[in-house]
This record gives sequence, structure tokens and C-alpha cells, in this order.
Amino acid sequence: MARTELKWRMPAGPLRFPASARDEKVLARLRKLCLALPEVTETGSFGHPNFRAGGKIFAAFEPVQGQPSIAFKLGAEQATLTLVSDARFFPTPYGRGHWVSLWADEPLNWKEIEELLLRGYRSVALKRMLAALDEKA
Repeated sequence: MARTELKWRMPAGPLRFPASARDEKVLARLRKLCLALPEVTETGSFGHPNFRAGGKIFAAFEPVQGQPSIAFKLGAEQATLTLVSDARFFPTPYGRGHWVSLWADEPLNWKEIEELLLRGYRSVALKRMLAALDEKA
């Protein structure tokens, strides 16, 4: 199955994710960026870490067909634009058109990832959280 033909399925047995030392490094950097934002928490669901603001998930580090990926919550319009304009991204299998994912086992542009995380954060954060973020800037 080609990587562009995605079907979401949970693997059988216990999940071991992140699965490699490289995955751990990617997660550590992603965690540092996410937890630097006001009131972000890291939780786990479906065997992988995700990051929440205002009780809602805006980013996740997860396996898709056994490959590590980073998922970003974007608005429907921004998600569509990202998918159409950049072949490195794919629709997050469960995202209902509001999420895009990026393979994390390829070279990563961390500046771009940070920008996408901020967009996702702003889409779910509470007003007080956005005010704190704007104060930091």
C-alpha cells in the first residue's frame, strides 16, 4: 500500500511508540515547542502523545501505518490549502478535514512545524491563553 493511500487502523497488541531513538528525539523537540505555549498539557490517547490547550488537542505525535507522523489541527480551509500546496503533508486519517499530518521519519523543517503548532494552538486556546501568548511575544 502506498503511503498516500491511508487507512486508519489500530495495531494489534500493546503500542510501543515512539519506537526508535530518532522518534524519541523528534518527540522531545515537539514536546519542547508545545509545552512552551501557555497552559499546554501533554496527554496520551490511543497509545501516543498528544498536546492540548483549553482541553482540546491541537497536535499529536503518532504512528500511521507504522510510520511516525506529526498531526496538526488547522481550520478546514487551511488544511485544504496545505494539502494542495505541499505534497509532504497528508490528510490525518481521523481529521475530518481539519487536520493534516507530516511524516516524521523524513527531514523536518522545525520553523515550519513551529508555525503550524502555533496555528493549531490558536485554533483551540482559550482567550486568556491567547492573551498570555501575545504577552510573551
